[in-house]
Amino acid sequence: MYSSVSVVFDGPASPGLTLSPLRRGRADPCYHDAEDGAIWRISLMRSGPVTARITKTGPGTVECEAWGGGATEFTETLPIQLGCDDDTSGFLPVEPTIAAALRRVPHLRLGRTDRVLEALVPAVLEQRVYGKDARRAWRTLVTKYGAPAPGPAPAHMRVPPPGGIWRRIPSWEFHLANVDPGRARTIVGCAQRADSLERLTGRSAEHARAALMSLPGVGEWTAAEVAQRAFGDADALSVGDYHLAKMVGWSLLGHPIDDPEMVELLEPMRPHRHRAVRLLEVSGLGSNPRFGPRMPIPKLADM
Repeated sequence: MYSSVSVVFDGPASPGLTLSPLRRGRADPCYHDAEDGAIWRISLMRSGPVTARITKTGPGTVECEAWGGGATEFTETLPIQLGCDDDTSGFLPVEPTIAAALRRVPHLRLGRTDRVLEALVPAVLEQRVYGKDARRAWRTLVTKYGAPAPGPAPAHMRVPPPGGIWRRIPSWEFHLANVDPGRARTIVGCAQRADSLERLTGRSAEHARAALMSLPGVGEWTAAEVAQRAFGDADALSVGDYHLAKMVGWSLLGHPIDDPEMVELLEPMRPHRHRAVRLLEVSGLGSNPRFGPRMPIPKLADM
């Protein structure tokens, strides 16, 4: 099945800024930035798998071609994925650095995929580990257990597994992917509730986050990471992130702070705390000096 669509924005289009949080590393089997500027996305929609090629064809125009059983559903929901319904009303920051970031990137839009498990599994893989290690685990597991991408997708790309596949992955395969038993149990438990999780898209973002946190192994940070991507939640602040509070502190105050201080500092930004953080990240005004060498990543398969 083939489908195409052209999305015209009221203002500059920025598909790369909106979609880039979906990418899990440069070798992500579900997201690829091509040399010609196109974005390739692979997803498992309710109606089936899809390969999408998304291109910016004008200052305010984005075009998409899609192949596979989920092609029509993907193109019909593309405006939402690209943030066409992103509500910025009430966001008038007075904090100088965030206000400057907004002036620099006024066209930033927060999109929503409505694909909960696709956002939840990689978020669980990223719990309490180095980003490089989590990205490698995601790539390893999706490459082995995902289906070939439909249509003319780049050769390395795969369709992310459905819940029924995730819950049947043997424990030793998680181990070989450097995923500890705790994260593996969380993924399997979430996959067992995959249908219920997808229905969370019909709730408010706040209620959906609360429902996610009722799952064993899913805390505030994981729920926020999912809400940002699947629900387009502009207020989902990733409390518990190893780097975020430090970045916010350095950017706004000139020194690092901890999570409680970050929550207090960003309180005036409600209900746009995630938007404020995202603006710092994409505007180039976010600062997070690094001191000292990185620690090596432990390999569970060698233990």
